[in-house]
Amino acid sequence: MPGYPVDFTGRTVLVTGASSGIGREIAILLSELNANLVLAGRNQERLNETLGAMSGSGHHVETIDLAAVDRIPQWIKSVAALTGPLHGLVHAAGKQMTGSIRMTSPVSLDDLFKTNVYSAVMLARGLCQKNCFQAGGSMVFISSIMGLVSKPAIPLYSATKAALSGLSKSLALELAAERIRVNCIAPAFVETEMLNQLREMLLPEQFEAIEKAHPLGFGTPRDVAHAAAFLLGESGRWITGTTLVVDGGYSAQ
Repeated sequence: MPGYPVDFTGRTVLVTGASSGIGREIAILLSELNANLVLAGRNQERLNETLGAMSGSGHHVETIDLAAVDRIPQWIKSVAALTGPLHGLVHAAGKQMTGSIRMTSPVSLDDLFKTNVYSAVMLARGLCQKNCFQAGGSMVFISSIMGLVSKPAIPLYSATKAALSGLSKSLALELAAERIRVNCIAPAFVETEMLNQLREMLLPEQFEAIEKAHPLGFGTPRDVAHAAAFLLGESGRWITGTTLVVDGGYSAQ
C-alpha cells in the first residue's frame, strides 16, 4: 500500500476468525501490505468471501473449529508444512456471551473459555513447535476493552478477555529470547455484524447511550486492522507484552 510504513512481502500470517468482522478486515489489510495469508474459521463459504476481497495471491483457506482445542497443535504443524514457518499470528476468533452471574453454569463457562482463551493458549503452543514459527515473529490476540473496564451482565466474557492480556504478558517474557513478540489489542464497540445484532436487541435510546460513551464514535474493523499491522510489523519491533487500547476514548472517561 503506497505510503504505509509497514510491508509484509515474503511473510506469512495466520488470521483466525477471518470469516467476518475484525478478522476479515485484518486479513484484507495485510494482503494489501503484501503478506501471504492463512485464513482460518469455521465457515468455508464466508472464508472464501474474505479471500475474494483480498489483494495478491498465494493465500490459503483453512476450515477449523478452534473450540476443538486438542486438535490445534497438529493442525498448526500441517499449516506450517504447507506454507513454511509462519511469521505472524492474529487470533481474532472469539465468542461473546451475555448474562448475569446468577445464570452462569460450568458448561457455559467452559464453552466460552475454550473458544476465547484455551484456543489462544493452544495456538501459541502449536506455533512453538519446531519449524512452525519464525524467530522474530509476532503474535497478536484480539482482546476487548471489556477485559479492562467492563459492564454488568458480561462477567464471563470480561474474564476471558482479561485472561488474554495476562497470557500475552507471560508469553512475551517466555518467548523474548527467540525474538517472538506477543501483544493484545483491546477494541471497544466496532461497526460489525455483532454490533448490528446489539442494535436490534436494544431500544434506540439504549443504543444511543452506548455510542455516546465513545467520544470519537464507534470504530470500524479497519481501525483495529491498522493496529494489528502496526504490532505485527517492524513498526512494533520494540513492543511486547502490552495491550494496545483502540477504543475511541471509551476507557478515558
